[in-house]
Amino acid sequence: MLKKAEVYILSGFLGAGKTTLLKNILEQERTLNRRIAVVMNELGKISIDSDAVPGNTPLAELLNGCVCCTISGQLEAHLQGLLQQHDLDAIYIETTGAAHPVEVLDACLSPLFADQLSIGSIVTLVDAARWQNRDSLTIPLRKLIAEQISHADVILLNKTDQLSESELGKVVMEIQNLNAKSKLLLTQFANIKLADFQQVSFTPKENHTKTHVTDHLHLKTYVHTFTKPVDLDRFEEFLRNMPETVYRIKGYIRFTHSNESFLFQYSYGMPLYMKEPVKIKNTLVFIGDNLNHTQLEQQLNEL
Repeated sequence: MLKKAEVYILSGFLGAGKTTLLKNILEQERTLNRRIAVVMNELGKISIDSDAVPGNTPLAELLNGCVCCTISGQLEAHLQGLLQQHDLDAIYIETTGAAHPVEVLDACLSPLFADQLSIGSIVTLVDAARWQNRDSLTIPLRKLIAEQISHADVILLNKTDQLSESELGKVVMEIQNLNAKSKLLLTQFANIKLADFQQVSFTPKENHTKTHVTDHLHLKTYVHTFTKPVDLDRFEEFLRNMPETVYRIKGYIRFTHSNESFLFQYSYGMPLYMKEPVKIKNTLVFIGDNLNHTQLEQQLNEL
């Protein structure tokens, strides 16, 4: 079986503590002798935080844009390069403060290498004091921070020492109201252990581990590779019955009525087909909440 590299997305608004978290993580990974790579994204033209990454750690820097929109193609290229050049256990992506985690996840999952990645978790850091005083921010920024919280698997409420006990309790309640499914940790200096967020293997006897994975990793992916062309009418019927909790589908597909391959994109209920001049492995990547892998696999195999 092809070894897969774990991918972890570090999300959160400007100044929440993402680089401090990354340094903490890399130090712990080093003690385990795991092979780690880092992708750092900066909105500006120069790198600010790359010194946080040890010199022997493979590093890809994406500058002057955000991986969730303007330079998503660069992220795909860098990920493919890291996978080709290194035998990796995990890749950590430190996003910009303006990044939407779902869009970053979408950019990670190129059908060309999605089967080489195992999506771990989205970790969102929240500056406790900034959240308490969020009314001073513009409406779009408030909405962005709320989105970063809503789509996290693990939320770190950071810099908790800056609030009183009663203030902290109010903030915790507000965040849990936004995302009751996530694992919420109260931290100072983004100090957590790898086990707090990593997707770990489990056996049926380890009920606590199994519960952690199924309860907290609610935003999931499913990668399906077809062994033969599919019937277009049946495929479109499959799409018409797609639940709203499937946010994205993308990949390459071939149909029985044609010898050509198609690049396929699906979002917000709208499918898009584009002819692809070369034949590529027919693989589709699904992103959504609580995807039923077994059901998807059965439905796609029946096409």
